Amino acid sequence: MKARWILPLALLIGLPLFAQTSGLHGKVTDASGALVPGASVTVTGQVGFIRTALAGNDGGYAFADLPPGSYTVQASAPQLVMAAVKVSLKGGQQQLNLQLRVASAKQELTVQENGGPTVSTEATRNASALVLTGSDLDALSDNPDDLAADLQALAGPSAGPNGGSIFIDGFSGGQLPPKDAIREIRINQNPFSAEYDKLGFGRIEIFTKPGSDKFRGLFQYNFANDFWNSRNPYAARKAPLHLNELEGNISGPLSRRASFYFSWQKEWVDNGSIINGVTLDQQTLVVSPFNGFFVTPQDRTVLSPRADFQLSGNHTLTLRYTFNREDIQDAGIGGFNLSSRGYHGTNQSQTVQLTETAVLGTSAVNETRFQYFRPVSGATASGVGTSIQVLGAFSGGASPVGHSSDTQNTYELQNNTSIARGTHAWRFGVRLREALDSNISPQNFAGTFTFGGGLAPQLDATNRPVLDGSGQPVLVNISSIEEYRRTLLFQQEGLTVLQIRALGGGASQFTINAGNPAISARQFDAAVFAGDDWKVRPNVTLSLGLRWEAQTNIHDLRDVAPRIGVAWAPGAGKGKSRPKSVVRAGIGIFYDRFALSNTLTTLRYNGSTQLQYTVANPDFFPDVPAASALTAFRATSTTQEISSMLRAPYIVQSALAFERQLPKNTTVAVTYANSHGLHLLHSRDLNAPLPGTYVPQTAGSGVFPLGHPGPLFLTESSGLYNQNQIIITANTKVNQNVSLTGSYVYNRAMSNTDGVGTFAANPYSMAGEYGPAATDIHHRVSLSGTVVSKWGIRLNPLLTANTGPPFDITAGRDLFGDTLFNARPGISADAGTPGVILTRYGLLDPNPAPNERLLGRNDGRGPGQVQLNLRIGRMFGFGPPREGSVATSNAGGGGGRNAPGSPFAVAGGPANGAVAAVNRRYNLSISMSIRNLLNHNNPGPIIGNVTSPLFGMANQPAGTGGSGISESANNRRLELQTRFTF
Repeated sequence: MKARWILPLALLIGLPLFAQTSGLHGKVTDASGALVPGASVTVTGQVGFIRTALAGNDGGYAFADLPPGSYTVQASAPQLVMAAVKVSLKGGQQQLNLQLRVASAKQELTVQENGGPTVSTEATRNASALVLTGSDLDALSDNPDDLAADLQALAGPSAGPNGGSIFIDGFSGGQLPPKDAIREIRINQNPFSAEYDKLGFGRIEIFTKPGSDKFRGLFQYNFANDFWNSRNPYAARKAPLHLNELEGNISGPLSRRASFYFSWQKEWVDNGSIINGVTLDQQTLVVSPFNGFFVTPQDRTVLSPRADFQLSGNHTLTLRYTFNREDIQDAGIGGFNLSSRGYHGTNQSQTVQLTETAVLGTSAVNETRFQYFRPVSGATASGVGTSIQVLGAFSGGASPVGHSSDTQNTYELQNNTSIARGTHAWRFGVRLREALDSNISPQNFAGTFTFGGGLAPQLDATNRPVLDGSGQPVLVNISSIEEYRRTLLFQQEGLTVLQIRALGGGASQFTINAGNPAISARQFDAAVFAGDDWKVRPNVTLSLGLRWEAQTNIHDLRDVAPRIGVAWAPGAGKGKSRPKSVVRAGIGIFYDRFALSNTLTTLRYNGSTQLQYTVANPDFFPDVPAASALTAFRATSTTQEISSMLRAPYIVQSALAFERQLPKNTTVAVTYANSHGLHLLHSRDLNAPLPGTYVPQTAGSGVFPLGHPGPLFLTESSGLYNQNQIIITANTKVNQNVSLTGSYVYNRAMSNTDGVGTFAANPYSMAGEYGPAATDIHHRVSLSGTVVSKWGIRLNPLLTANTGPPFDITAGRDLFGDTLFNARPGISADAGTPGVILTRYGLLDPNPAPNERLLGRNDGRGPGQVQLNLRIGRMFGFGPPREGSVATSNAGGGGGRNAPGSPFAVAGGPANGAVAAVNRRYNLSISMSIRNLLNHNNPGPIIGNVTSPLFGMANQPAGTGGSGISESANNRRLELQTRFTF
């Protein structure tokens, strides 16, 4: 198969065509003479010939190898347009500088004709892509963590099993920049480009702002308080939230050939972390719901300077540095975690990026990029002691993190070359990456007791066993919190360990780690690619590409990834100047690299560096024996390995799309996408007790394949993933005041693994493992855009809605002796079977018989989610008009304080009132950002433990529980923002 791919691609990529061609280049500026980086420049020729380029950091654009003839040149940028320009090319190079002006009412027809979305056979202009610039970015959150969530929601579930990927200025990884430092965001663009290792559907590309030739600046203050927010649905009363955020940026010239851009952000957040579980009253031992909150102080600092240098007429250099630090007091509290499990968390990162761009002759551009990324994280537990996990009820005791730290150093070097020659646009390059990780993790060095519940005697009101007609105890299934209650109760009564165990008490498991907490590892990977966008005919573009990747830490050098795509505009070559319909098709292979963190885990638990002891049904609660004495309690040690046959997982993704240009500046794209994943990662216990030999109630039972107890977790790559989607995307620019983007995704995804941490419920059977994948969200809708009213009020909505995701239902017990609590309940047909539980999924048996059919993986289905975010604001202009700009009056003309020459302008009136404010030297914006305007309850992860008192419910809202700055105390959140620009 590889030979069939490689030979034709090598022949096609090695046949450049030479012809007598022309070139067009120049600078793009605004009315004041300021450069306009990122401006879109389009040349349109006869019979549907269209080519588009983006202006670089210096405002320059270039087209090489254009066939001689007549062309129409059009440029645009957010809120800036220009009239179309005719140019005749007769061979050789020709310079054409373009000047943009602020869109006004007079230019409305031009904006509608040329400023709206269009369809094209260009590989980088697929209509299913989403490009956010200028005011469209206002719909996104200013909080980096919420911003990442917004972007993932817009990208949709179109990225295979691992979700979307984010690139910043062409680099993988790195820290998200402040939103005001972002120039442009592209989502799902050019899905089958060989330049990228990640799936095209779901890829998010972020580009930061360059410097400017005139001093410009922005200062912003954001404020939020719980008094105008709504109560969190998982809190008994409103939790506190207080936010103060200062951010801004300044840019300008350093010299005639250099400019700078500097942004900063400082954020202080006091967030009410909501605890929601079931606990015991320590005096009466009464089981009761527990609901409360704990204030978590947090602060974030972000500094990001950037400098752009014009080294010569053909060489530019960009340097960018980002410093990010997060300090979170009392992190880790909330959900099931009580306040005793808090810890002090810090996250700090430094990023250095260098990009050198060289224009080589008239038809080639070379880019060299380098990134150094150094994230450092730390965690220090607030208390010292043993941890307690009562599954599905609460987690108490001290935090198991101890005093942990992790330091990573990653290096990335890229060199890419673009060549335009005749009807071919070549791009090829290489990427080299190295990652080093030093980790200190005394995780669980103090030990953890786990209570999972199980089959036990039914007790009467006096806590004595209920007997059946034959005098034997009646057995019922008890929850984890009931097992914990019985343990404390009977210990207070002075019963022996055996008596407590016989009455259903005692912990289910004890685990503790010992040994060397420090470990380090490194990983290197390399990739080369080559691609050609070939204009076979004026209305047909063929995109061919080939990529090869390799890495250390796995024995796999076979990662060859061919890509092919074709775009056809039916009828566009029959005298039409611009296509109205485009049909696209593509297929490609995308590999997923084996993460360095997986290697670290294997090195840590290799059987000697750090030992992970497990004791089933421990009889020493709450005392913790020394690790050296655990052998007397039949402790087992866990070892982890990586299969020598492991291969890098990959996805074969294919798509067929129809794109159509509609009236009123609207485009619609309908895409069918298929993803077929092979060699996906999962894990397996090679030393689980042989079937039928393990008795959960008997410690140390079981016959082990390796002749000794102790799990051996092996990471393998035999997982399977299948996904089918129908994606409908619409973009419209009704006029200069209304632009909207919407999408609908119908999705079906099936797999037998959700990642390296997935174990089969039965270690000796894969029955029921192939089921809904974690990404199996059937329906998803998104809508975003910008609407400016006649009073100059700007509205930026962002609506996302989806049906419920799947979740796994577990028995909450270790049924197979592999130390895992991922076993799934059986499906019972007899309501009289002891311990069965009636659920919406049928009669579930947490203690299935050996031949009883088990519930399938991810058979649960959570509720849907709806999130409507809205930013509403108004801009006021002050001072004299900007140099080179034309102040416009409100509709009705006639002067007033918005008349031409007036020192004060309000963003009011019809369309051109907002233009008047933008044209002023100083602008003041007042806005309100509202997250979850509808106050809809969006549940977080659904609790799948069938023995939990909260089974089938969530105990926290979606989007909580991450490691970054959290603002989750309230359900509907309002944030007042004041921004001053000059």
